[in-house]
Amino acid sequence: MVIIGIAGGTGSGKTTVVNKIVKSLPQDKVAVIPQDSYYKDLSHLSLEERKTHNFDEPNAIEWPLLCRHIQELKQGKMIDVPTYSYLSCTRQSETIKIEPCDVIIVEGILVLNDGELREMMNIKVFVDTDADERLIRVIARDCVERGRTPMMVIDRYQEVLKPMHDQYIEPSKRYADLILPQGGNNEVAIRLLTDYIAGRLQK
Repeated sequence: MVIIGIAGGTGSGKTTVVNKIVKSLPQDKVAVIPQDSYYKDLSHLSLEERKTHNFDEPNAIEWPLLCRHIQELKQGKMIDVPTYSYLSCTRQSETIKIEPCDVIIVEGILVLNDGELREMMNIKVFVDTDADERLIRVIARDCVERGRTPMMVIDRYQEVLKPMHDQYIEPSKRYADLILPQGGNNEVAIRLLTDYIAGRLQK
């Protein structure tokens, strides 16, 4: 089993990179585990408190559960991945079953921040994209998918996203085995990565 961690700032193109890797491999060989599924449940807080919660710091993630699930997959066990609602900022009752397979991709802005999780990874990747481009993508995404206005997104970027990126996400780049400039548009780097994964599987 090959465990791949893919990190990078919000809007950097991580999902595009992941999708291209998945498409390059047989469907039954790869599973994706989003870090966002492991946000701590905030149902004990009011909706207003939840909406102002900082989701871009390591403490927002339930790392012990994520690490345990990766360990169980390595042991050949099936896991139930939580689901999370960005609209209500709560963990949902539904789960997604993931069975052990040859390639497990763990994707999220902070996946290189947790030492125990990093130790389980065979390949650590950081998707590096210009800050202006990331902001444009975040505005487009959050307005459509998360019910925010452009000004709400910009305010959140200035107050939370940029400071947390500078404090936690950008420094985690030093742990990466491979840095992908230009995000999902870097076809050469993505091809090198997928070829490396295919080589590991053949061994």
